[in-house]
Amino acid sequence: MKIYNTLTRKKEQFEPRIEGKVSMYVCGPTVYNYIHVGNARTFLSFDVIRRYLSWKGFDVKFIQNITDIDDKIITRAAEEGRSFEEVAQFYTDAFIADMRSVGVEDPDVRPKATEAIPQMIELIEHLIATEHAYATDTGDVYFAVRSFADYGKLSGRDIDDLLHGTRKEVDSQKRDPLDFALWKSAKPGEPAWDSPWGMDGKGRPGSKGRPGWHIECSAMSDAELGIPFDIHGGGVDLVFPHHENEIAQTEAATGKEMAHYWMHSGMLQTSGEKMSKSLGNFMLLHDLIEEYEANVIRLLMLQTHYRSPLDFSDDRLREAEKSLERIRESLDRANFTLMKSAELKRKGQLERSMFPRSTSTELQSAYRSAEGLFRKEMDDDFNTAGAVGYLFEFVRSMNTFLDAVITSEKPTLDEDEFTALQKATDTLVELFGVLGINLEARDGAAAAHADSALAAAEVLLEERTAAREAKDWARADQIRDELDVLGFDVKDTPQGPRLVGK
Repeated sequence: MKIYNTLTRKKEQFEPRIEGKVSMYVCGPTVYNYIHVGNARTFLSFDVIRRYLSWKGFDVKFIQNITDIDDKIITRAAEEGRSFEEVAQFYTDAFIADMRSVGVEDPDVRPKATEAIPQMIELIEHLIATEHAYATDTGDVYFAVRSFADYGKLSGRDIDDLLHGTRKEVDSQKRDPLDFALWKSAKPGEPAWDSPWGMDGKGRPGSKGRPGWHIECSAMSDAELGIPFDIHGGGVDLVFPHHENEIAQTEAATGKEMAHYWMHSGMLQTSGEKMSKSLGNFMLLHDLIEEYEANVIRLLMLQTHYRSPLDFSDDRLREAEKSLERIRESLDRANFTLMKSAELKRKGQLERSMFPRSTSTELQSAYRSAEGLFRKEMDDDFNTAGAVGYLFEFVRSMNTFLDAVITSEKPTLDEDEFTALQKATDTLVELFGVLGINLEARDGAAAAHADSALAAAEVLLEERTAAREAKDWARADQIRDELDVLGFDVKDTPQGPRLVGK
């Protein structure tokens, strides 16, 4: 199994620190608004990675943080006339609800930044003591970028080139323009915590402040997983500066590699442009799930490799919706065929089928090879696009088999064929399930419609049989039209009429 490591810029054989166990940390949201679809792509991608590792038998410990203190949260609180705690809690709850609505599993632990302040202060104190950081008279603390010789190793950026892109800040207490904040002294009216740096209003050591963004993830990942851990993930937009700074402060403090594998998901695009709030072309997941089923959103995203840019549009969502419906129709046809064959078996009327044996052999070959092909693609840096492509081919093989059943002179299954079709449907459901796509559980309205349509169709089929026996051909033809509206066709066979999903 190989994973592309952003740190080394190549695919590497995956070897967890502890055999059979995987430790993962994925940066979570800053909770000041509903998340947009670009954020959702990252979280969904790592949900699939986690699911696949678990399916392969690894014991996965998955951590995803919540950044619940930040300039954006403070600004939103002021705009809404609420406390920062109220704003953070509201959007944390909204985020969790949105994630669950698209089938993203809860992390094993979801630490909040505000609950890890003591660990952050301890880490910062250690960085100051080892001269990787320095405190100012006002209580601000900065990381000394040039004290860490490997700065830039994740993003590939040269420290001198970075300096050319900076400007000297007026009245800045930084020793170097590249240094970044570990702790920020409190401004009037802002949330703050006691710290040992700076001076209070009475000239005594210690002041109030709050953590910088980067130090939060270093402290929380160490607290929950220990350093080093196996996989650190996030969107590609976090490579610099967030993840670069995480590496610098963590490795400077511990002398250890922070994570063995750094994984990053690609950006979303609309009409070839990056999806962003500044361009006004972003979509909130909160709104999207009101219009599209979660499985549709997943299927669209999984048809592009997680590291590649994904073109996201209503047209592509509708294409994914049609693809999902075709897969479900195949599954419905298969289940209908199995149900009818099982019914004949109970009545003692199940005989050997007469359709071409080559078709049955092809189906057996398809389900036996499906899992291996699926694994091959997923083991190659979680190539969901290739895995989904093979599953589509598998569905076509199943359709070929079902078409042969319907058009044969004796459309029923013998024991071997029944087993082959049952294993094929089980395999299809299981492998899509590994990707978080539930083929059997439609949205409530869709499921109710499917069940009621089948029940109505079976009643109409019985009525059509009675009409034909009474030679009421006009009514029989009318019933065929009514079945067409419900999504069914009728195949007249020597054993009687059969419903066929369209």
